[in-house]
Amino acid sequence: MAHGMTTTTILLILLAAAVAFGLAWFQYLSWYRNHKVRGLLLVCLRFVSIFGLLLLLVNPKFSRFEYYIEKTKLLVLVDNSSSMREYGSELTSLLDAFGGNAGIQERFDRVDFQFGQDIGPLNELDFSAERTDIRQALSSVEPVGMGRNSTVVLLSDGNQTYGTDYSFFGSNGKQPIYPIVMGDTTRYEDLRIDRVNVNTYAFLNNKFPIEIYVSYMGDRSLSGPFSIYMDGKKVHGENLSFSKTKGSQVIKTFLEASQVGQRNIKVQLFSLEGERNGANNQKNVSVEVIDEKTEVALVTAMSHPDIGAIKKAVESNEQRTLTIHEIPVEPGALENADLFVLYQPNTAFAQVYDIVKKKGVGYMVVAGTHTDWRFLNQVEKDLTTATNYPIQEVSPVSIPDFSRFDISEYDFLGFPPLDSDAGGIQFSLPAETMVGTRIKGAVMDQPLISVRGDGPQRSSFIFGEGLWKWRMQTFRNDQDFSSFDGLFGKLFLYLANSKSKNRLEVRYKSVYEGSVDARISASYFDGAFVFDPDTTPILKLSGKDGGGINREMPMLLKGGYFESDLSDLPAGAYSFTVTVPEEGHTKSGNFTILDFDVERQLLASDFGRLQTLAQGSGGAVFYPDQIEALMDTLASDQRFVPVQKGKENIVSLIDFKLLLGIIAIALALEWFLRKYYGHI
Repeated sequence: MAHGMTTTTILLILLAAAVAFGLAWFQYLSWYRNHKVRGLLLVCLRFVSIFGLLLLLVNPKFSRFEYYIEKTKLLVLVDNSSSMREYGSELTSLLDAFGGNAGIQERFDRVDFQFGQDIGPLNELDFSAERTDIRQALSSVEPVGMGRNSTVVLLSDGNQTYGTDYSFFGSNGKQPIYPIVMGDTTRYEDLRIDRVNVNTYAFLNNKFPIEIYVSYMGDRSLSGPFSIYMDGKKVHGENLSFSKTKGSQVIKTFLEASQVGQRNIKVQLFSLEGERNGANNQKNVSVEVIDEKTEVALVTAMSHPDIGAIKKAVESNEQRTLTIHEIPVEPGALENADLFVLYQPNTAFAQVYDIVKKKGVGYMVVAGTHTDWRFLNQVEKDLTTATNYPIQEVSPVSIPDFSRFDISEYDFLGFPPLDSDAGGIQFSLPAETMVGTRIKGAVMDQPLISVRGDGPQRSSFIFGEGLWKWRMQTFRNDQDFSSFDGLFGKLFLYLANSKSKNRLEVRYKSVYEGSVDARISASYFDGAFVFDPDTTPILKLSGKDGGGINREMPMLLKGGYFESDLSDLPAGAYSFTVTVPEEGHTKSGNFTILDFDVERQLLASDFGRLQTLAQGSGGAVFYPDQIEALMDTLASDQRFVPVQKGKENIVSLIDFKLLLGIIAIALALEWFLRKYYGHI
């Protein structure tokens, strides 16, 4: 510790003392000549007050240096995932070895952490974490050593099952990392199913795709059966062969969705004799089969080849059916329609238009040479079309900027023109042109096909007849009708998604791989469709497998939504209902939690990635039986030598409150004595 005050400060203090004494002596010089004791006392009091005020202005300070020893931060990260359970006693011994080493204690300031998917202080290892995120753990402790020398010791098997790759995390060189590789580094012969891709939903009586990635690690040539089971019944099988040069395969097939509900699928690969890890030779997934057919009603007052083309395009998807209704139509015949096609409407369509508007569903208007444009202008308030135009051929023009849905794969070059007598088409409300118009080689600023409405009711307009020619041209180009049917399929899908917004929205997955991410969230909106945080949705949950699980719980507010954490549920099938008691709104659903622990899939340690991590950071890889060598390395590495540092503290010489008190007392005594002696 050292003290110091600048020469300037000392000179200012001496000058302040001289000025204060001079002023005090000059004021009371006559008193001193007549009454030396009284005069000297008053001089002293005046000196104190003036000197104190000048000292406040000078504000003298002095510096104080403090020296201390800063040790290197030793951050010990211990993998607490379930794959480390069998190494529990070994981990405890390694931590005790660190605690009992004098060289480590002398050089390092040690802090212990445990991690799985998250990271926290090391209290007690229970190996309960179902995922391992090594990169997140390394990122989290990096700020702990910021601003000082630090290093990391990582005790893990190196198998990361969540997050981004950690191999090159240490390339920034901020903290040398010393992994201690836990577990067996031997690479055993292994067959495994790496990944299964399947849609969350499938439509009834449709085939849905499934994609399976399988791999083999070994040097032999071998073959064996591969099977897919749905609800315990074998639905696909084939023979697979592997070798040292053919270590992976992708199996793609289609399965039949023949029954509504949750369908459990097991993918199984043959096992090797004596294979250490048989758990990764099979995977379970689930798909929910739903029956959501769209009923399309086509209303017409005439016969035309376009009607057949539209019907074929609609029914190319098995989830859509089209029924043709001729004018006049009985109102009850349209009750079940989810979507309408109004082909060349005229005044006889007035009642049908009323039904469409009342139902609030999407609809398509196909207008041509037999359309009553005056009637259409009347019922479509935002559409204005000039009448009495001659019939002319209108050719399609692709619109690359169309944004409602993707039609970039469809090209209208060479398509035959449609017949139309529409002219001057204008919309007063927002509408977007899907296909433009060319007349006699000139591109016109008006649509041939347009879509309208982002609200609850969407509509589309085709201003020309002869769509059947487009479908035939598609077959001429591609030898099938899939392009035409696909384009109109997207258009019908867009129109069908025009259902009114629900005030209660529930979000969940049909299948959860393990319970770690099992959550159900909900949003509730008031009458103006503004999120209402003051309500409390109730989740009622029950097990479908007879496991006795039956819960009712309030959903917790998480900012802009409500959520229930179901990570403590065992594997199984569940049904649930979310209810808003105050309003009576409910939503129900089903989900399945698969019996899957990714930590059990990996038996050998990942030495390669740990070594890459260590080398990139300037550290080195060690094994449990090399703990003494690791501690010797840390204790002798010159990068981790404790550093003596000094800190300069600037300390004020005076206490302002005390000095102000002394000044006040001096002035008060001076005034009292002058009053007492009668010489004021």
